[in-house]
Amino acid sequence: MSLDVPSLEGTVNAAGLRIGIVAARFNEAITNALTEGAVEALKTHGAADESITIVRVAGALEIGTIAQRMAKSQTYDVIVCLGCVIRGGTAHFDYVCQGAMNAINHIAERGDIGVGNGVLTVDTLKQAQARTGGAHGHKGAEAALTAVEVALALKNLEPMVESA
Repeated sequence: MSLDVPSLEGTVNAAGLRIGIVAARFNEAITNALTEGAVEALKTHGAADESITIVRVAGALEIGTIAQRMAKSQTYDVIVCLGCVIRGGTAHFDYVCQGAMNAINHIAERGDIGVGNGVLTVDTLKQAQARTGGAHGHKGAEAALTAVEVALALKNLEPMVESA
């Protein structure tokens, strides 16, 4: 589409970005796959090993606490949140999912850091596996690249906001 107005688009060039990944240990086989996919995608798109910090937390509910601290530190350009909550037979699933999503959304709403939400909320292990390189793509890689794109779009907006 060609428009005669200024247009900004983010890219997925992770070179030079400081990247924090917060990954839950609960459902470890899935969260390890999410983390590996995120790191591989970031490296494929220019991130250096030394620019990536991974912090492991117990479960999805704890992701927000660490991600919030990372965002407040102003050390990171990108924060990628990775976890997996599989529905069980109680309401616990709903509370954990809502708490994790609210915390991650709160960080994204700040508008000063690229945030990628790769916390899977699924009914079955099979659904989670389909989202870590299976039929539904790789949500760890997608979350990482989305966060990079947002971070770069934010950087591109800075001169426009400052001149306004």
